[in-house]
Amino acid sequence: MTTTDQVSVVCYSGHTYAQEPRAFDFGSGRRMVTTLRERWREPSGPCFKVLADDGLIYVLAYDEAADRWHVSTDETQSRSQRSQNDALFNAERNKQR
Repeated sequence: MTTTDQVSVVCYSGHTYAQEPRAFDFGSGRRMVTTLRERWREPSGPCFKVLADDGLIYVLAYDEAADRWHVSTDETQSRSQRSQNDALFNAERNKQR
């Protein structure tokens, strides 16, 4: 599991900040959020499990008190999991057309 602090996250913010992440910078570049899989609230702030355009699942967590985002991913996601994620990404993209 890899966790990184001080990540830049682009969010849709309707009635509150960090309502829904749309993109984030991680590693060597920007990742676009293709599917919001799950959302929940921790004592520190909102958390999101997302599928990104690179086929991996990430957890984005916003620490409201520190005004800081954290991102984590499980680097051991199997090839079959990535294939399933890619299929989901393609299905979502086809729906938008």
